[in-house]
Amino acid sequence: MRLDKFLCQQLGISRNLITREFRAGRVTVDDKVIKSASYKLSPEEVVAYEGNILKQIIGPRYYMLHKPEGYICSTDDPTHPTILYFIDEPMAEKLHSAGRLDMDTTGLVLLTDDGQWSHRITAPKHHCEKTYLVSLDSPIADNVANKFAEGVMLNGEKQPTRPATLEILEPTRVRLTISEGRYHQVKRMFAAVGNHVVGLHRERIGSIMLDDELAPGEYRPLTEDEINSIHIPS
Repeated sequence: MRLDKFLCQQLGISRNLITREFRAGRVTVDDKVIKSASYKLSPEEVVAYEGNILKQIIGPRYYMLHKPEGYICSTDDPTHPTILYFIDEPMAEKLHSAGRLDMDTTGLVLLTDDGQWSHRITAPKHHCEKTYLVSLDSPIADNVANKFAEGVMLNGEKQPTRPATLEILEPTRVRLTISEGRYHQVKRMFAAVGNHVVGLHRERIGSIMLDDELAPGEYRPLTEDEINSIHIPS
């Protein structure tokens, strides 16, 4: 990576201003003053600005977060708190969520700076499965599982939903697995059969399960197996 690009990312200032910092001798690499903005930075070199070491970020990053209620999945919002509040990582603002949850929905959120990887989760053609625990206002009707397995028409849509799997845990508590991501889909599916969602929690994306050891607001890096489990179906 060019040194000026690295510094722009780290310091959040334009390349024109970075050029001024080079001229002033404020940038060092391995304790040597560098005045060339086009200097090619290697991963093992140590960069400092005004004597403060700037950590290099090597390669794409992947995390799972146990999202609590009351936060949105956008990375920047002037009025609502975002999930980046919980992410204590360099340049956290470069991360994005691979599939969003509503403010009142809790559970598994995957964050990354790898656009291709997240596209495999969110692109409709890949049919990546997501599993939710759903709390309902009224007891679930006996025929809903069959209706969801066949696909239901949502208000304002021209095509029925793809087949979904419904597991009844209690009269007002179910587990639903879908393989698409329409707008407010889970809530709209239950509305289509005359029920109302009062609580929604995502447990799984693809084969990645929310870690039971993560409390709401906690996160961890994904394992290699978890990262590699997201692939384009053949």
